Amino acid sequence: MLDLVGRWRTIIEPFRIHSVEPIRLTTVEQRDVALEAAGYNLFNLHADDVLIDLLTDSGTGAMSRDQWAAVQHGDESYAGSPSWYAFLDAVTELFPFRHVIPTHQGRAAEKILFSVLGGAGKAVANNTHFDTTRANVEATGAEAVDLVIEEGRDPSAIHPFKGNMDVDALDRFLDERRGSVPVVFVTVTNNSGGGQPVSLANLRAVREVCDQHRVPLFLDACRFAENAWFIKLREPGQGDRAIPDIVRDMAGLADGMTMSAKKDGLANIGGWLALNDDDLAEQCRNLLILTEGFPTYGGLAGRDLEAIAQGLREVVEEDYLRYRITSTAYLGEALDRADVPLVKPFGGHAIYLDARAMLPHVEPLAYPGQALAVALYREGGIRSSEIGTVMFGRRPDGTEAPAAMDLVRLAIPRRTYTQSHIDYVIEVVRWVAERASSLRGLRIVEQPAALRHFTARFAPLDRGPAGA
Repeated sequence: MLDLVGRWRTIIEPFRIHSVEPIRLTTVEQRDVALEAAGYNLFNLHADDVLIDLLTDSGTGAMSRDQWAAVQHGDESYAGSPSWYAFLDAVTELFPFRHVIPTHQGRAAEKILFSVLGGAGKAVANNTHFDTTRANVEATGAEAVDLVIEEGRDPSAIHPFKGNMDVDALDRFLDERRGSVPVVFVTVTNNSGGGQPVSLANLRAVREVCDQHRVPLFLDACRFAENAWFIKLREPGQGDRAIPDIVRDMAGLADGMTMSAKKDGLANIGGWLALNDDDLAEQCRNLLILTEGFPTYGGLAGRDLEAIAQGLREVVEEDYLRYRITSTAYLGEALDRADVPLVKPFGGHAIYLDARAMLPHVEPLAYPGQALAVALYREGGIRSSEIGTVMFGRRPDGTEAPAAMDLVRLAIPRRTYTQSHIDYVIEVVRWVAERASSLRGLRIVEQPAALRHFTARFAPLDRGPAGA
């Protein structure tokens, strides 16, 4: 494989297609109708009305032949299933924490952990909280505080590890909030900031500060393998190391982790909470039994546990990671050549369009990211996700302010789309970008109290079709 990579420029998927599913082609007129019915919220669309679905990479990838074979090994015993032990062995092979608590997905692990650690008057630091993490922290009355490095707040800044935490800011924060910070989190890779990686050196520095202040460090490790690949590529002294060893080093610097196996578990459902503290684990396990299920299945079928176990073996394979990161960069490089504003360097699981730079005439509180996402769907049937003021602009007290950035995430499901699909995405994004000055903002006409981006409904700020 190394010879192929060094000699030829064409990206070769390290797999063959075994099964296919149809894609329904639609017209602009049909998509106009779908958008109006969905309240201009792409989460509300019927998936059959989507041509290329880049809304999320969470649970949307294709499982492998060996994962489907593992599904047939699923044992549905309520307690002590052999599938639980297969899952446990696979998790602890990479993440050697003493306690592993399975959950049906990552946000369930967050809910359990913050229900124990959170509460009014407390604060949780993170490089950048993602949506459900922030919501689960704030639901307890605690404050979610982002402390990413300055380069991580600038879409155009070039830095090999823009997901790094600002260690000096963390030190000041822990000193100022002494006694009120139950845990520090680092998200790898940093989803809200453009899928940017975190270095081992930064994790070591964060660990040192946490030790000084006697505060535990946890990882939100949903994309741990992609982060490890960037460490191998970009961090001095790491280039010759095996990915599993880098992953174990990352885990060894933490006291625990939350995980959505729907990302780098290569599965369609599942997750876990892992930790070393015996007393905390007991409290979390009791909540698991109350809300998710018995500790050896945690809301998952045995077949799901088996699929995750196999996925964890596949995700650290270098041929897979090389293909994954290179094919994502293929999309970013093509759009960059066309002068489409992007978050750079490119992340591993997605390309992030800089909607605020592309639509400078649309104020942040008119949601330029949502406007751009709507246009991409209207013109080409591409579903994407706003990562900006819709997602992060509403504060716990109900007031609203612009988010740090207004981005549109093109999240690429794993092992799902071919190069021709991505070439089509490039064509559509370029076409919309060339006509971005004609796009207008949106207003929210209906929204829930939390995580509004999932179900809010919008209306264009003036009449006519909401597109380019």
